[in-house]
Amino acid sequence: MPELPEVETVKRTLNMLVAGKTIEHVQVRLPRIIQKPDDIHLFEVLLQGQTIQTIERRGKFLRFVLDDYVMVSHLRMEGRYGLYQGDDPLELHTHVLFRFTDGTELRYKDVRQFGTMHLFPKGDELKQAPLHKLGLEPLDEAFTFEAFRERIANRSTKIKPLLLNQEYIVGIGNIYVDESLFLAGIHPEREASSLTRKELEALHEAIVRTLLDSVEVGGSSIKSYVNGQGEIGLFQHQLNIYGRQSEPCKKCGSEIYKTVVGGRGTHICPACQPLKRKRVRKKTVN
Repeated sequence: MPELPEVETVKRTLNMLVAGKTIEHVQVRLPRIIQKPDDIHLFEVLLQGQTIQTIERRGKFLRFVLDDYVMVSHLRMEGRYGLYQGDDPLELHTHVLFRFTDGTELRYKDVRQFGTMHLFPKGDELKQAPLHKLGLEPLDEAFTFEAFRERIANRSTKIKPLLLNQEYIVGIGNIYVDESLFLAGIHPEREASSLTRKELEALHEAIVRTLLDSVEVGGSSIKSYVNGQGEIGLFQHQLNIYGRQSEPCKKCGSEIYKTVVGGRGTHICPACQPLKRKRVRKKTVN
């Protein structure tokens, strides 16, 4: 599934490709992609004549900001957007087509068919599912250390599942959680409440640094991710730990191992990320 850097890259690419274009008509070829409204014909009609003002991102969701509406799109596992000429052959697994007045088409393809689209009157999209419960944006100015610490410091949950929970911090998926925890020297099974201020500062810095580094090179092309122009991301060539089980750690040379934490495959360096457990005070007997 594309994570924050990949969706950010798609957002930037789509802004270059389709911002300012006006929709002439829409064709939905797979109704279940459209989650709101229930009437697929209404979705198609409401978008007619709407101009795409900009494309924004909220967590792993794309927000197509139109004149009167906002279309919220989630790519899920393998959803992709691409810009085509109107007479280009239709490729397999093309489920939604947005025809523009200049004759070009934005086409949404999805092999797995898990992607979703919701259409809201402008302003309503942040008050309803799927965006209304999302947490802090790690690339926003508001993602200060104090905001980060307040959100997670006193939680008894293991730090990895907590970072994956989109109601606390958005956009950080499995790849970038593993990478961030490695950079911060924190074991994924540590309870969030056990982390010292220094460790939290290191983790906050590692999250921002990891995401920015990935955005700079277009994200990671793990699985089949490409951006809106068919280009792959390159961050997978910079990964320190994810996907490197049984290989030597780049920092210390110890063998990286893979386990499961919170139901997700997790990569750990045993030397760089020691598991420190809370000390339990022994009761004294008089």
